[in-house]
Amino acid sequence: MSESPFTDLSRPPLNERALNRLLVRPETLWSGVEVVRETGSTNADLAEAARAGAAEGRVLVAEAQTAGRGRLGRAWTAPPRSGLMFSVLLRPAVDPAALGWLPLLTGLSVATALRRITGRAAAGDYDGPGDGHGLDVRLKWPNDLLVGERKLAGILAEKVDDAVIVGIGLNVGLHPDELPVPTATSLAIENAAFQDREALLRAALRELQTWYREWTALLGDPETSGLRTAYKDLCATLGRRVRVMLPGDRLLTGTASDVDATGCLVVDTPEGAQAVGAGDVIHVR
Repeated sequence: MSESPFTDLSRPPLNERALNRLLVRPETLWSGVEVVRETGSTNADLAEAARAGAAEGRVLVAEAQTAGRGRLGRAWTAPPRSGLMFSVLLRPAVDPAALGWLPLLTGLSVATALRRITGRAAAGDYDGPGDGHGLDVRLKWPNDLLVGERKLAGILAEKVDDAVIVGIGLNVGLHPDELPVPTATSLAIENAAFQDREALLRAALRELQTWYREWTALLGDPETSGLRTAYKDLCATLGRRVRVMLPGDRLLTGTASDVDATGCLVVDTPEGAQAVGAGDVIHVR
């Protein structure tokens, strides 16, 4: 960590020791939490660790990233300590066909955690269930987190041998002039009552652990684990008119009607229903 981490008192550094004490226990998924002052990409760093045989459950958090990436290779940057930029190393023992659900599962986990914890006051039981008045965080297929139509967080999952590295970038304290794109937002801009980054990280990891263990215990089945139903309940894309940019610069237009058993978005078009496994989705107003 930097010799002077408190250069911006409104953005204190994360406490690595406290995070490990609260998250890393014999009964938990998490095997270690590392906080670094700066790195190029937490996903790239954990991918290297995965290739070297690192155990499942490693968490790497960067106070600043210089080469962070979103979906489709887009850059993801933010001022130091203004957000949560972290990656987790998972080794899911599931049907390979089910792996497409993992980024959706992560999005659901983080969205659920934020909906609960942003309803809490700035003091008290940070890890409690919340008071039911948190931000209305929803999911844009496949795994962007939205408040209204504004992007609050993004997720990038990458397969590395038998591991999957899942990276999360959440805007916490960014001001309007610090946003990476005009269509983004942050917890601060949304006036969330709760913006403590350590508690937000703990809540997100605990929710992710719950969903991941349920899903893997059922070999990745999205139906019996309840994952598909829970995801659809929070998916703001369903029922919307959408434009989907497909690989090869093909454009698909229609109404998003479902997320199928493989995690694909089903779009009803004049030519019939089409399942989309990858693409850039635009909600049409």
